[in-house]
Formats: sequence, structure tokens, C-alpha cells
Amino acid sequence: MKNKILKLSRDNIQNLTPYQSARSIGGTDGSILLNANESPLPVAFKLKKKIFNRYPECQPYNLILLYSDYINLSCEQILVTRGADEGIELLIKAFCQPRRDAIIYCPPTYDMYRVSAKIADIHIKTIPTIKNTWQLDLPNIQCNLIGVKLIYICNPNNPTGNLILQNDLISLLKMTVGQCLVVIDEAYIEFTPTNTMTNYLSKYSNLVILRTLSKAFALAGIRCGFTLSHPEIINTLKKVISPYPISIPVADIAIQALKTKNIQLMRNRVLSLNNNRTWLIEKLQHIPCVEKVFVSHANYILVKFFMFKKIFDTLWKKGIILRNQNEKNNLNKCIRISIGTHLENILLIKELKIFSEENMF
Repeated sequence: MKNKILKLSRDNIQNLTPYQSARSIGGTDGSILLNANESPLPVAFKLKKKIFNRYPECQPYNLILLYSDYINLSCEQILVTRGADEGIELLIKAFCQPRRDAIIYCPPTYDMYRVSAKIADIHIKTIPTIKNTWQLDLPNIQCNLIGVKLIYICNPNNPTGNLILQNDLISLLKMTVGQCLVVIDEAYIEFTPTNTMTNYLSKYSNLVILRTLSKAFALAGIRCGFTLSHPEIINTLKKVISPYPISIPVADIAIQALKTKNIQLMRNRVLSLNNNRTWLIEKLQHIPCVEKVFVSHANYILVKFFMFKKIFDTLWKKGIILRNQNEKNNLNKCIRISIGTHLENILLIKELKIFSEENMF
């Protein structure tokens, strides 16, 4: 009976491997969680609205107004979503015809672009970034644009931490005008704000930008994101978004986070995390079990280790939870480390030194 029921699901869903989130693969009992690129410290907000018997606004006006001021765009260019992940899905839902259209996906990068396309039964053209530089393979992309509706680019890229060259992004926008949308996921852009592409929205009608409050704003738990683009694209996405995507508590907390004093607190937190990243990179470069530390512009570092599996398992058993990237394209022996508090970083370095003393000859 169970197998008969399962066969009722769509063929592509029966064969789907779901996205492996940091929480779904375990490690929640660890004492030092450095595997999900979250803020290591919480922010203190209290609900101001406490009446929940009415449905919320589909697109909370005051929230959009505040984000408009923060991002320096018009309200008509902003859609509020349940994290940036919903923006990824809505774009596919609105612009891609199942079994006909395609997206371009450039690994190693955020897997939800690929998983969302698979769920929607959309073709995926996989064009890896250039090994070790992680930059776009523009000639290969240009040769594969037939049938493509969306190109997803993460910048800074997750999990590598690098910035995509701005000239390459502009070249990509130029070569795709009138043909497909270029979706730039700026989930981590607050850690390098001068590299945002928002200033190019007025010039390129095919540019879409995804943002979130999960990272620099330390609000991963409320699931609030934004899609930024031309009003015509935003209005198209409004046709396919669910009626009440942003709950009253989520809008309440997000509005508080976007007040001037809390934006300044966010920027102070970013400065602290960037300083912690610099410190951690310098320490990692002098540890024998570390083979290579990659440059990062986000709140995580990609590190290539000798004996990576033993290191990952040893730290896991000691309650230090990292993210294994070994199976990703061109990331052999790599582990991603979210930037923790200074104390957490000290404890991580201490354990890696102990491991090196016991295992490296």
C-alpha cells in the first residue's frame, strides 16, 4: 500500500534528493555551531503587535518602506518573501515552463537553485565556475543560453566566499538582455556592501537581486527575505506568491531590525565578524593540518585540510559542528567554517592544534 501511495507523487519528486540543510543533517546538540552561516549571537527584539486573529498584509507596507530607505530603491522594486529561498522558487514558478525551460547553475554554489529547479521539473544546465578562482565561465555560459530563463549567481559565493568579478557580472547582464534574467543572490552582501549590484537595477531590466535578514541582521529564525528588481518583474512575482507569506510576528521583528539604530548595530556586528574572520584566517594559516585557506568576503571561510574527514569527525564529537564540502564540485577535502564569536574561534583553533600534534608527523 505504501509503495502505491508513493507512486502517486510526480516522477521527478520520487527521484529527488532534498536539500540538506544544516539542521537536517544533525549537529544541533553541538556546543559550537559553525555550520549554517548564522550569526553566533542573538539579537534582542520583543513583539510589539500581539493580536493574531487577523490575516497579515500580503506585502507589509511599513516593512517595505523601511527596506526601501535602507536599500535606496523604490517600494515598487521590492517584494518581501519567506527568506531568499522563496524568491528563488517564485522566479522559477513565474518564468520557467516545466520540462521545457532551463536555469543555469554554476557550482560550487548554493544548492537550492538546483533543488528548486528539480522540484519544478525545470532543466538544469550546470556550468561550473573556474577551478580555484571560482569565477564565471562566461564563454561556456554564452554557448548555453538557448532555452535558459534564469541564471543564478551567488555573490559573495556560498560556500567559497569569493566575490564574482563585477565586470563579469556586467558582461553577463549585457549578453542576456532580452533573453533571460540574471539572479544575483546577495545574502552575504552586508559583509562587503560596496560590491552590491543594486546600483545596476536602473540600467539592466534583466537583473534580479535576492536579499535576506538571516545573515548580517542575525534573524535566520524569522525567515524574511527580499527580491529586488524592476516593477514589472515584481508584479509578475506577486501573481504567484501565496496570499499571506509574511506573518505578523515576522513583519513586526523585521520592521524593528530596519530602524536606524538597529541598522547601525547590524553594521557594528558585521565589523566584529569581519575582524573575527581576519583573525581566524591568520591563525588557520599556521596550523599543520590546514592545506589551504581560501579568501572570503562573507561570514564563513572555506578551508582545505589534510585528513579532512578525520578532522571533521573529531571536531563533531567534541561539539564543534562544521559543514563538510568534500562532495561539492572541485571542493575535495574542503570544510566550510562559519565565523563564530572570538571565544568560539579560539576553541576551534585550540582543537585543531591538538589534532595536528596528535596526527601530523
